[in-house]
Amino acid sequence: MPQHVRGVIARSKGAPVELAEIVIPDPGPGEVVVAVAACGVCHTDLTYREGGINDEFPFLLGHEAAGIVETVGEGVDSLEIGDFVILNWRAVCGQCRACRRGRPQYCFSTFNAEQKMTLLDGTELTPALGIGAFAEKTLVHAGQCTKVDPTSDPAVVGLLGCGVMAGLGAAVNTGAVGRGDSVAVIGCGGVGDAAIVGARLAGASKIIAVDRDDKKLAWASDLGATHTINAAQTDVVTAVQDLTGGFGADVVIDAVGRPETWKQAFYARDLAGTVVLVGVPTPEMRLEMPLLDFFSHGGALKSSWYGDCLPDRDFPVLVDLYRQGRLPLEKFVTERIAIDEVEGAFHTMHAGNVLRSVVVL
Repeated sequence: MPQHVRGVIARSKGAPVELAEIVIPDPGPGEVVVAVAACGVCHTDLTYREGGINDEFPFLLGHEAAGIVETVGEGVDSLEIGDFVILNWRAVCGQCRACRRGRPQYCFSTFNAEQKMTLLDGTELTPALGIGAFAEKTLVHAGQCTKVDPTSDPAVVGLLGCGVMAGLGAAVNTGAVGRGDSVAVIGCGGVGDAAIVGARLAGASKIIAVDRDDKKLAWASDLGATHTINAAQTDVVTAVQDLTGGFGADVVIDAVGRPETWKQAFYARDLAGTVVLVGVPTPEMRLEMPLLDFFSHGGALKSSWYGDCLPDRDFPVLVDLYRQGRLPLEKFVTERIAIDEVEGAFHTMHAGNVLRSVVVL
């Protein structure tokens, strides 16, 4: 029987979110219903509310989550009722041209649930990133669930579902940071700090945090940055070069996603170094640079989608590292809030006062 649960929806562009009763259908073939235990408040959810993703309102927000599998649909043999899972928004298909070439992290045909969750009046909801986890329960494709250690804190490990994985993966997977490398990270919010944690985990010898907010720079230092640069007070490129023998960093990660920060990243890297863009630009942003500079600097210019992760490969390993005390995921949880406090959490996030607010159900 379909279930009625509470969920946080955005009805129209820019309007405050609201708590509404929603209908969760029984899972169909390949689908599961997950009882959500915790869900992080990510900037992408705010972007959905502002109409920055698309205009398919109303949205059921929330996507950075962990929970318990409650029911499974026909043909689901990879999950059982009671499994503790982290939700992901890139359930690979295994059949597209990227998957067939052995690059499933670039899958071009990821799975989502086929059925729609709705409001009581039958209005179909668009789940954020195909998940919709600011809700007591949600309907997803079985491939969007990754089983991990069930003794883990959902509010902590659920953050791997988006922001932490995006930043950590930008360093470890996309940037391929190695032992002894120098790394600079521009933008020290949740994603940037996760990139710092990833660089430290990979063995970088020098990790330079760049931001305009001293509070965020303090967070970055606590998470592993060896040096900090306040971009409001110092020329970023010169400062990074000064800290790296005049050469620039081996890997520079732009966790902001603006033309000016990307240019800083480009010129702050060493010759043949790597730039990784993980901050998400807006559609109107443009970049103009001398083409000769691209040629003469060499190296690699990359963008990172979801940290180029494979959830089934990466999530369990990272949860194990967290449980061993080698990955400080708990430091990303600034506050735990109720499901009716999401709108306030957006304001707190916008003010830069948290790494993550986490809805706990």
